[in-house]
Amino acid sequence: MMQNKFAALLLAALVGGLAAVSAQAAIPIQHWTQPEGPGQGAEVWLVESPAVPMVDVRLEFDGGGRRDPVDRAGLAEAGTLMMGKGVRESSGKGGREPALDENALGEAWADLGAMFGGDDTTDRVSFSLRSLTDPDLLQRAAALAARVLAEPAWPEAVWTRERERMQAALRESLTRPATVASRAYQRAVFGAHPYGQAMTDETLARIAVADMQAWHARTFLACRAKVSIVGAVNRAQAQELTAQLLARLPRSRDAKDCPSLPPVPEVASLDKAADIRIPFDAAQAQVFIGQPGFKRDDPDYFALTVGNYILGGGGFVSRLTEEVREKRGLSYSVYSYFNPGAHAGSFTIGLQTRPDQADAALKVAREVLARFLAQGPTEVELKAAKANLIGGFALRIDSNRKLIDNLANIAAHDLPLDYLDSWTEQVNKVTVADIRNAFARKLRADRMVTVVLGGK
Repeated sequence: MMQNKFAALLLAALVGGLAAVSAQAAIPIQHWTQPEGPGQGAEVWLVESPAVPMVDVRLEFDGGGRRDPVDRAGLAEAGTLMMGKGVRESSGKGGREPALDENALGEAWADLGAMFGGDDTTDRVSFSLRSLTDPDLLQRAAALAARVLAEPAWPEAVWTRERERMQAALRESLTRPATVASRAYQRAVFGAHPYGQAMTDETLARIAVADMQAWHARTFLACRAKVSIVGAVNRAQAQELTAQLLARLPRSRDAKDCPSLPPVPEVASLDKAADIRIPFDAAQAQVFIGQPGFKRDDPDYFALTVGNYILGGGGFVSRLTEEVREKRGLSYSVYSYFNPGAHAGSFTIGLQTRPDQADAALKVAREVLARFLAQGPTEVELKAAKANLIGGFALRIDSNRKLIDNLANIAAHDLPLDYLDSWTEQVNKVTVADIRNAFARKLRADRMVTVVLGGK
């Protein structure tokens, strides 16, 4: 059967090596704005990878959870889910196209040997397509993806079922200490900012099909799309593929006439420390310490990345692991990270420990942070961190899937086109003073939130 042939080819490509992208000296990234016609105004980023006859596409829109109404938190997640639950009847080049319910839609993708699905984050909504580049196959895959993007069916009965499933999953997650602690921590760090709001039973109950339809109408405009493409296509083919994918979405009158979305407020700095204790019957206490962080395009990004590797992001070679786990045995896992975003994300130190050891572990973690802020890393630590980060860089781009993740990151944050080419150089340039100064600019240990969940 035709689908078996395509499935076999797809499997062979997956097993044989998706990427054929090596850590060569340069990864040429092409970038343009779609001209007049279908998809007009969309921005496109392309990396040609011709060794395997496949293409990966990521389409992203500014419609993530940060734009959810407060009383309908979870709207972006619900809408993204429901877009994959069927398409309505519509008109195509070949005449009327029948409606497809969720089962028929799944079978259509299986017949094509292609994969298509949506995902949502706090900042954006994305849809990913993976297909062989056989012209007939790719054209049909793009046409079907275009229907999912522009013509979701929004079946009421399916939403009722999915909402109940989401509510059940949410209730189950709230029996897990890590989830409860994380949600409390997000609220404490971000306050009333959308980054701090969370989906609840009540907000899900308020989301109706009409809300998802309105969300879709204001989010999915061709001129708002950021399209990342990696695979065996050239620029002309990528331009045509983008046009096919976005052909059914509303387009602006011209490239400069894309309606703007309401601004989202910036994250407020914390004006004082907070210590939140949450009783919870669990074998392990969950501990979080942190504050708002920085935007992804911050000039301190590389200094903070290298510095955090030394502080708590480098696993067993980090200071936090050495002091909290290795020397004192207070925790099996302890870490730190920056989570930058469209707005100031967060800086977090996290660990798990026995409830009766929580205060001792917390004290040590705070001391390690204070010492790092005051002194920065040593030259020996910096040299080792650079060697690990630079040595592992090739693993960040060793498949098309990883490469398109990086390309979408460049697109989402308007990073320079030579970002991947200059990454190791930027890491290598970081000095001890750079790290000390960057951490001093971003972090205030005396104003951090602490959440401890566990024990009485």
